[in-house]
Amino acid sequence: MLYSQVIPERCIACGLCQLKAPDLFDYDQEGIAFFKPDHNQGTTLIEDPKERIAFKTAYTACPTGAIVRQSTPFSS
Repeated sequence: MLYSQVIPERCIACGLCQLKAPDLFDYDQEGIAFFKPDHNQGTTLIEDPKERIAFKTAYTACPTGAIVRQSTPFSS
């Protein structure tokens, strides 16, 4: 089980997450990244094996630790 969110205050809009996992990350009007499948709610399970690999690549590439993950959905 793998769920994710981006902590906006930590994001420096470097572009690595979207480069590494374009199906999972996008940017808002201010250039801050968010988890695309559920608009950063952290409630959508990353199930597809290819997306999990892409996620892990983006997660480890994030220079500020803005991408967070956990094994249960994030609470609203």
